[in-house]
Amino acid sequence: MRIVVLAGGIGGARFLRGLKRAVPDAEITVVGNTGDDIHLFGLKVCPDLDTVMYTLGGGIHEEQGWGREGETFAVKGELAAYGVGPEWFGLGDKDFATHIVRTQMLGAGYPLSAVTEALCARWQPGVRLLPMSDDRVETHVAIEVDGEQRAVHFQEYWVKLRASVDAKAVVAVGAEAAKPAPGVLEAIAAADVVLFPPSNPVVSVGTILAVPGIREAVAASPAPVVGLSPIVGDAPVRGMADKVLAAVGVESTAAAVARHYGSGLLDGWLVDTVDAGAVAGVEEAGIACRAVPLMMTDVDATAEMARAALALAEEVRA
Repeated sequence: MRIVVLAGGIGGARFLRGLKRAVPDAEITVVGNTGDDIHLFGLKVCPDLDTVMYTLGGGIHEEQGWGREGETFAVKGELAAYGVGPEWFGLGDKDFATHIVRTQMLGAGYPLSAVTEALCARWQPGVRLLPMSDDRVETHVAIEVDGEQRAVHFQEYWVKLRASVDAKAVVAVGAEAAKPAPGVLEAIAAADVVLFPPSNPVVSVGTILAVPGIREAVAASPAPVVGLSPIVGDAPVRGMADKVLAAVGVESTAAAVARHYGSGLLDGWLVDTVDAGAVAGVEEAGIACRAVPLMMTDVDATAEMARAALALAEEVRA
C-alpha cells in the first residue's frame, strides 16, 4: 500500500508512528510542512521536518514531543551570556548539530529535499520524508499589540507570544512562487490513500496545500483522501489551533474544519466519539464521516486511529 501523509509537527509525527504500527509493510511518503522554518544564529531550522525525523527515528523528547531526548543547552547559555538571542527559542546542543549540517549542505548548493534525505540516512525513520518545497516559504501572522499592527514569524507568535493575542491573518509568505519539491506530486499521483493527520489545518496542512500544485494534485488524485480531526469537543487536542482557525474565519469544531477542507479535497473525515453529533452535518457536506476515539494516548491507540482512517478510505473507494 502506498500512503501519502501531509504532516505538520508533533501531531503529524505521532500519528505517523501509529500508522507505521498499523501497516508496517506500507510504503509511506510524508510531505512535511516547511512554513514553520526559521533562520536562527545563521542556521536553517526546520522544526516540523525534524520532529518527524526524530520521532520516527527514536530520538525525540517524548514528553515535549519536540527536540532531542537527553538534550543539554550549553550553547544556548553561552549565547545568552553574550547577549545574543532570541532566548525564547530553545535550541539544544544536539539539535544544533542537525541545523549546522543542514545549513552547510544548503550553502554547498544542495536543495532542502536532498539535505533532508541525507539527514534521514542517519535516523532511518522508515518513511520517505519530503519537504513540501525546496523554496523558502515562511508562515507569518498579522497581529495587533497596543494599537499597533505588525506581522511576526509564526514561531514568534506560537513560541514567544504563545498565541496570547488574536491572529488577524495568517500568510504563507513565498508560497505563491514556490514549487513542490521533487517527488511530491508524483507520490500523490501514485498513492493508494492520502491522509491528513490531526495536524494544524491552517499552519501545517494548510501551508502545504498553499504551495501551487499540491492542492490540485490531492483534489485530482484517484486515491481516497481521509482526514482526522485535530479538534475534539470544540477544542484543539494540542496547541492553539483555535487561534489561527479564527483568523481564517473557521469555528473551532470538528465539523467546521471538515468543511474548511471541503468535499473537493476530502472524501472521508474522522471525528472523535464525543463529536458523534457532527457526523450527519459533515456527510451533508458531501464527506463520508465516522466517529471513533481520536486521542493519541499511546502508540496502540494511535494505530487504531490509523486503521480507522484506512478502513474509511476502503469504504469510500468501494
